[in-house]
Amino acid sequence: MGMIPLKSVVSFCDERTRMTAFKDAPGAFNGLQVANKGRVTKVGAAVDAGLEPFRTAVQKGVDFLIVHHGLFWDMPRPLVGPMYSRIHALLLGNCALYSNHLPLDAHPEIGNNALLARQIGVVPDRPFLIRDGEAIGCAGRYGNERSALLNELRSHYARVIPIEYGSSTPSAIAFCSGSGNSAVPEMIREGIDTLVTGELREEWFSIAQENGLNIYLCGHYATEVHGVRALAAEVASRFGVPWEFISTGNPL
Repeated sequence: MGMIPLKSVVSFCDERTRMTAFKDAPGAFNGLQVANKGRVTKVGAAVDAGLEPFRTAVQKGVDFLIVHHGLFWDMPRPLVGPMYSRIHALLLGNCALYSNHLPLDAHPEIGNNALLARQIGVVPDRPFLIRDGEAIGCAGRYGNERSALLNELRSHYARVIPIEYGSSTPSAIAFCSGSGNSAVPEMIREGIDTLVTGELREEWFSIAQENGLNIYLCGHYATEVHGVRALAAEVASRFGVPWEFISTGNPL
């Protein structure tokens, strides 16, 4: 089994995701969040930083864990209680933590949105949800019935909530993994009436009705497993180490 320098793996992930090109939320802290002793022998992927995925990763021999949502969204806060337990689990298990948020939503090859689109047979052909010059989402042409789209989504996701007030034969679909709250105004401006996303606040239902939109909610967690998996697989292939997805079964 290989023992790869931690800094080499971190550099690869930073460059592959174009991490520095994105202005992310202040608490995202994309990149290496917790170091290990300097070597990587097994890569893990998980959506969220949390005590249980950390413990599971350590039990499975992971010493480099890639997550989409990192540790520090609501920092600064004291390292006591659950936060202390999280850090303690990583340090005790010699498990480095690498977080990558918007860059891993946006990537045209291994990003959540591009993979969401390709999962249901849509080829992304235009940017969507542009923030600070970078497209976070994507959109593509669609030439099938709305009912076929819903069936295809249900074949991939355990729970799909359809809100269907748009065309029964949408010509294009936009994709925004995780929270779609910022995507609905964007799709209206772009003239796209169909969106696949993770979840929305309640008030967007009336807006969908009033504006004739189709919106499919597939789960925040479920729509954001793709990017971390893809990046972990590429790291494993590049450096010749194994990788494993750490599922938490999050239904939200």
